[in-house]
Amino acid sequence: MRPAKRVLIDGGGSTGWKTPASLDAVLNGHGKEALDIRVSESPDVPRIGVGEATIPSINHLLDAIGIDEIDFMKRVDGTYKQAIKYVDWLDGQGESYYHAFGRYRSSPVDTSTLDWLMSDRSLPFSETISAQPAVCDACLAPKTLALENIGVRFTYAFHMDAMKFADYLTEIATSRGVQHHLDHVTDIDMTESGDIAAVRTRSGKRIEADLFIDCTGFAGLLIEKKLNVPWVDCSQWMLCDRALTIQIPYEHNYPGYVRPNTLATAVSSGWIWEIPLQTRRAWGYVHSSDYISADDAEKELRSFVGPIADDFAARLVPFKVGHRAQAWSKNCIAIGLSSGFIEPLESTGLYLSDLAAVMTSQHFPHQGNMEALAFRFNRIMLNRFYEILDFINLHYCLTRRTDTEFWREVQRPERINDRLKAKLNFWRVKPPSPADFEDQFFPGQTDMPLLPGGLNGDQRSPLDTGGVFSLSSYEAILYGMDFLRAECDQWFGVNRSPSQIPPGIRQRLQMAPQKLPAHDEWLKRVVGMRDYPVSQ
Repeated sequence: MRPAKRVLIDGGGSTGWKTPASLDAVLNGHGKEALDIRVSESPDVPRIGVGEATIPSINHLLDAIGIDEIDFMKRVDGTYKQAIKYVDWLDGQGESYYHAFGRYRSSPVDTSTLDWLMSDRSLPFSETISAQPAVCDACLAPKTLALENIGVRFTYAFHMDAMKFADYLTEIATSRGVQHHLDHVTDIDMTESGDIAAVRTRSGKRIEADLFIDCTGFAGLLIEKKLNVPWVDCSQWMLCDRALTIQIPYEHNYPGYVRPNTLATAVSSGWIWEIPLQTRRAWGYVHSSDYISADDAEKELRSFVGPIADDFAARLVPFKVGHRAQAWSKNCIAIGLSSGFIEPLESTGLYLSDLAAVMTSQHFPHQGNMEALAFRFNRIMLNRFYEILDFINLHYCLTRRTDTEFWREVQRPERINDRLKAKLNFWRVKPPSPADFEDQFFPGQTDMPLLPGGLNGDQRSPLDTGGVFSLSSYEAILYGMDFLRAECDQWFGVNRSPSQIPPGIRQRLQMAPQKLPAHDEWLKRVVGMRDYPVSQ
């Protein structure tokens, strides 16, 4: 096969534009014109635009493309996201815990988890390993007005307007030479060997390429409709299949603060997010159509938001949980929803498309040997998908809620995949430790490939298996959901010492109110957020 020199991305949105922006920045940088990159974006296909929360890995993508953080926040209505706060997930009685992105470590040998397990759990685990829960509760920014850090930098991601992010990426990519065809693909020409040769558009263009990237969403117009790569359904482990969203501008209701975290509250048949931007707040009810109707879901969402939602329309966004059997087939790579999706609880949809965009540049077929590159690409993406599936499943299966059919169902053994069962059983023998994320093969786990013809006899991830969610993230969810309480009573006795906040965290907590401004004040002073009157 000849070396790839021409790339065509079919589809727009943030995924359709982060891919060419990343490819151009990495492979066409330094004045070297290596690739001809084109985007064919249909004017008939509406953008979904729901993914408004990210995880810290987005900072790598922004750096790779060469995007300045402050300019990014100005352009995408961005706010900081330092954590996710979970409410009502354990018992549904108002309890809460944080998955904070940063963790304090006082020494190379970190004993903070063991210290907490051996304590009486009088303090939430998250508060003993990070200052960020308290910073979030106080609605403080992770930086000073002078853009300084207090001690070790707080780890953060962003909330953003996905539509504005797509427009921003479009501007960046086209200014650097990426060609934009605002046209609808009507047909696809194939080679005798079964590769894609060219796409034909409504305006009569025939666009040839060596590598095609499918960013057409769940439709999978290239990867499925033409190359017949099947979709692997994973809904047996993830019950939610719809999101109902409401957005309310601050002109109509401004609470007087901007949370520096996502809020995820468990309700009758799923959970509701609250995401703050610079101009509005957004709520979304992620739920299962098998357990609640669209009308009842909307009633529940509106009741949750309150009377301020009465004048605003709700939007229903269906989705499916699963993945493409091969994300890279022949000379076509599926990225974004066309490749796979897991519900948005930990904002992993954007992560998977970020990863695929970066990996495409790292595995680009300069020499034309796509088969070997596709094998590695597919292996990594498949492992990352199932790693995320495990982690999201973890939030549900440890609940003690029995108040609705939905919450009773998510705890059933058949709703938990085999690898997660093996992890949890092993961690009841020994709490999770770093070694568990070097090789994810646990006692009792079946020695079977993830897919027929796939990873036969070896289910280890090809890279660091903690690359998405590390030990710290697993601990945040496990101990936030009261994991190992009975076991700790057995191991350490029931009369244990009170939980302690380490001196280093106490020092940061003392310093934070003096050094860190309110999140909304930081946004006003640094990135130009408007000043809104506080609603009564």
